Amino acid sequence: MSLNQELEEMKQQFIAHSPAQIQAEMFRSIREQQESGVQYGLQEGQKAKDFTLKNSMGVPIHLYDELAKGPVVLTFYRGGWCPYCNSQLRAYQRVLPEIEALGARLIAVSPQSPDNTLSHQEKEELQFQVLSDTNGLVAAFYNILYDVPPYIQETMTNLFKLNLAEYNATERWILPIPSTFMIDESGIIRSAYVNPDFMKRLEPEDILVELRKL
Repeated sequence: MSLNQELEEMKQQFIAHSPAQIQAEMFRSIREQQESGVQYGLQEGQKAKDFTLKNSMGVPIHLYDELAKGPVVLTFYRGGWCPYCNSQLRAYQRVLPEIEALGARLIAVSPQSPDNTLSHQEKEELQFQVLSDTNGLVAAFYNILYDVPPYIQETMTNLFKLNLAEYNATERWILPIPSTFMIDESGIIRSAYVNPDFMKRLEPEDILVELRKL
């Protein structure tokens, strides 16, 4: 089963078991981004923005230092609370040996706090770098940061009992649009997958196909 087939099954379970109002709000949020006319994300051929973020052990990781060692697969996800993100990261973990065999590194970034990043990495047994972008500055550099609309804030607080600002250890309710950028050693983005529909992600096999082109 492909990653997106798995995610589609999760989506259908959500539709089958969630109140109609919750479904309407979630799909409204996706639709508003899709129809906004905004071109999210840095584009293929652009220079990747350098950054320094701490990993789950508090060690600073510099993107350009990693690029000096080989290509980087840079993926932005919403957080460990998001089941679609967890399925994505598990799928990427399964192909990590193949990614590394192609001379590349996988780096995942979310706005969640360092403590939650550490817990998430340990729970999912992720063996790649997982970084905390708590104020969303790097997501903003890559043009994928957005403010969570008030009606989604209310749903997450009341139904899911999740205070996203508290979870992320920041004052704002912010999230990145799920995105994956393939960056070559010279820092050029060779491919970019940016999708406002958080229920869909870049397939692991597509990552390997792109890496083989580098």
